[in-house]
Amino acid sequence: MATGARRFADFAVALSYEDIPAETLEAGKLHFLDTIGCGLAAHAVGLASEGRDMMVAQGGASDATVIGSEERLPTAAAAFANGMLAHALDFDDTHSDSMTHVSSVVGPAALAVAEERGASGRELLVAMVAGNEIVTRIGMQSTGAFHARGFHATAVCGVFGGAAAAARLAGASAEVATSALGIAGSFAGGLFVFLDEGTATKPMHPAWAAHGAVFAAGLAARGAEGPSTVLEGRFGLYHAFIDAEPGSIDLEEQLSDLGERWETPRIAYKPYPVCHFIHGSLGATASLLASVDIEQIESVEVSVPQPAVPIVLEPTADKVAPRTDYDAKFSLQYNTAAMLLSGKVDVGTFQADALRDDSVLELAGKVSYEVRDYPTWPAAFPGGVRISMRDGAVHEAQQEHQLGAPENPMARDQVLAKFRANAALALDDAEVAGLETAVMGLEELDDLRGAIEPLRHARTATAGAA
Repeated sequence: MATGARRFADFAVALSYEDIPAETLEAGKLHFLDTIGCGLAAHAVGLASEGRDMMVAQGGASDATVIGSEERLPTAAAAFANGMLAHALDFDDTHSDSMTHVSSVVGPAALAVAEERGASGRELLVAMVAGNEIVTRIGMQSTGAFHARGFHATAVCGVFGGAAAAARLAGASAEVATSALGIAGSFAGGLFVFLDEGTATKPMHPAWAAHGAVFAAGLAARGAEGPSTVLEGRFGLYHAFIDAEPGSIDLEEQLSDLGERWETPRIAYKPYPVCHFIHGSLGATASLLASVDIEQIESVEVSVPQPAVPIVLEPTADKVAPRTDYDAKFSLQYNTAAMLLSGKVDVGTFQADALRDDSVLELAGKVSYEVRDYPTWPAAFPGGVRISMRDGAVHEAQQEHQLGAPENPMARDQVLAKFRANAALALDDAEVAGLETAVMGLEELDDLRGAIEPLRHARTATAGAA
């Protein structure tokens, strides 16, 4: 029987537009648009520009567009720069079952190759859907196992989907695409150690995966070979990263229904620019805002599934007083307090003055937690909250499926509104509308480069607008 990499490659190169259900095509476009908006907002507030600046300094061919850069860059460099921007706010989508940020890898990698190759919007859309399906299935094979070992599944799994999309756009055969996936496995990586000091290293993970995806496809196209057993082999991905016993990985469940079960519509949008582990509990808190007198709060107890604890709740001392804006995005204590005091959590929640707000920090110190078994985990990011008042009253809420999950979806208009708000920080109204029209009509788009031209001219927002 063919290996996992070969079967994924067969799927990616053979997939046609007509094979993809309308719901999946619509989701593919919305996720791509959402990712562009997240990248524009990050540029506007001055985040994650280091990757772009470094790639611009290196120079090279003018192959592909980068947000906020008048200069076009070599394909892999553009994929890196845009991938870093797309993930900088932690506002980009997440597939719950695989625990991967899918579009911040696949989108930048595919867009850069599509622009270099002069591909149509339809070709780009099909390649992104193929990449999405591969990323999610590789992560779903061992849900949460990469995180438990300190690896970022977004980068570890994402490089394969990006490589498949890039290989398809380059016109690769199934054999060449298989080699691309085999090579991509040697580029997989990304450590969660950034949590120890609150450094903004995490946006580099999808950036490096997108960069590696382009390189893997390019190397394979030039004759470089990659092992077809890269996933399930005795020294393959699962053995190397999660210590799976040789021979114990059976990918059949993830491979047998390729082209029948579609995971792209199950990728969750984010209503808040914070770690997805926070969203269920934060949504529960938001549902109680009208019932709670902030001045009378005695204590707050949030509830989460166990895997969330080391990421968004511990160590307590760091979480109740975040050291950096990125640190704050991984603090459920801080975000719960911010939601209760301001009624929202948005890009402004992580500005420097907000992080020093004594009232937020004082309330964050009153937030404790309990671990709860949620039947919806890991297909969702559930959570809850219990707010105790000084008069003995208790307000409690649970959110089994976070807002943005397939079971608790953000409506199409909500996703579009999120894009418009993010993009408006960096573009004028006509440019925002033009980008939205182009992406939501991607299958009819022949001039891809012209449609994304506004990205080059993205501006930096004022502090007030941010």
